Amino acid sequence: MKILVTGVAGFVGYHLARRLIGDGMQVYGIDNLNHYYDVGLKRARLEQLQALPNFTFQLLDLSDRTQMTALFETHSFDRVVHLAAQAGVRYSIENPSAYIDSNLVGFTNILEGCRHSKTPHLVFASSSSVYGANTKVPFSVTDNVGPSHLALCSYEKANELMAHPIVIYIIYPTTGLRFFTVYGPWGRPDMAYFKFVKAIAEGGSIDVYNFGDMQRDFTYIDDVIEGVVRVMEHIPQSNNPPDGMANKAPYKIYNIGNNTPVNLLKFIEVIESEMGISAKKNFLPLQPGDVLSTYADINELMQDVGFKPSTSIETGIKHFVQWYRTYYPAT
Repeated sequence: MKILVTGVAGFVGYHLARRLIGDGMQVYGIDNLNHYYDVGLKRARLEQLQALPNFTFQLLDLSDRTQMTALFETHSFDRVVHLAAQAGVRYSIENPSAYIDSNLVGFTNILEGCRHSKTPHLVFASSSSVYGANTKVPFSVTDNVGPSHLALCSYEKANELMAHPIVIYIIYPTTGLRFFTVYGPWGRPDMAYFKFVKAIAEGGSIDVYNFGDMQRDFTYIDDVIEGVVRVMEHIPQSNNPPDGMANKAPYKIYNIGNNTPVNLLKFIEVIESEMGISAKKNFLPLQPGDVLSTYADINELMQDVGFKPSTSIETGIKHFVQWYRTYYPAT
């Protein structure tokens, strides 16, 4: 099988490409290598992939309609896994145009490419952030959702809403995946766990928002990848999508989360234990755009593809700290 992976130099894209290649598939990866965070880390991931067989990389911006059209006209893909997007909640407030270009225009080009090339199955990344300030837990794909800021509107819920009518009228199978706080080796430096480990290793302090009174459904990267791979092969049939619009669209949404929320202070304790160092903590109020808790209902994922993430936070943090100390040996 030949798989297109967008955002292949990103955290999830890198791990997915490695897994697919290991499973004997051909991976065609695209990425624009933007400067939202350390490009050196993205290039290092890419170097790892380029050393593997059956991997092809193209430097490409999703918002470039001409190049995207040419990509789908030139290649035939058995699956498309769309992971590329402009990330970062607070960055969306500072630079909204980056979100519009990548997450709306770019996703439209993906939808059009899949439509014209009759892609057998499109899988795209969404996020637990679509649940916004939802207080009903665990978060279910049948819940009404309403994100509260541009990053969520442009990247996550909007993409789900954009995909839905395309599927209804054109009828090609599409699956959206709501990821819950993904972490692990080769992760994103803008994520809290990465910042915590870096600050502790360098003798600095960490910012603990809402005075530590928060919970996250931390999900280890290998569990996320296992979920993605299984969903890729589980092509959705006609169903009633979670927004309640009855139709015969082959469209599905899944949560991929550990189904086990962890208190932020407990999470920090695990990092401290693994590093053998106590963190200097700056206790601060809740940040704009943050939610108090995330918790994934994964019943549909378990029912349809027979998978439940199971990596403990202790095991996951151990693997991340080991990688961090290897990648940044000076610390």
